[in-house]
Amino acid sequence: MAAYDEWVDPMRLALDQARSALRTDDVPVGAVVLDPDGRVLGAGHNAREASFDPTAHAEVVALRAAASRRGEWRLGGCTLVVTLEPCTMCAGAIVLSRLSRLVFGAHDDKAGAVGSLWDVVRDRRLNHRPEVVTGVLADECTILLQEFFASHRARD
Repeated sequence: MAAYDEWVDPMRLALDQARSALRTDDVPVGAVVLDPDGRVLGAGHNAREASFDPTAHAEVVALRAAASRRGEWRLGGCTLVVTLEPCTMCAGAIVLSRLSRLVFGAHDDKAGAVGSLWDVVRDRRLNHRPEVVTGVLADECTILLQEFFASHRARD
């Protein structure tokens, strides 16, 4: 199993992506896909508001970019690093893309599908189950989300 410390720098890249979402008033979630050598293949942040696309979650945006750059949809050997526990849609995309590893920061008690509400990526009935590393820079990831939602509540 991968060590927590090796995912701190990639999570900082994902946090940078998450902050980019703030420019379009999207929920600040960011993701990066790393190739087996640790190079960034794809990156993304939530873009639902900016693109009017309900599937434009950070994970999906990053997976699409990585698959395009790699020239195939199978992302075996790759790692997805994301600031928030994936939802059911994104967890399904992770399984379908054949990622080798998922690393995430904050847990999502309301919609998380990697242990919080469901555990899609580790469901034994599915044909692929990536390694999962949780809680990397969880406090930083959580604070970014809390500040975003607090500022939105203050505006309402």
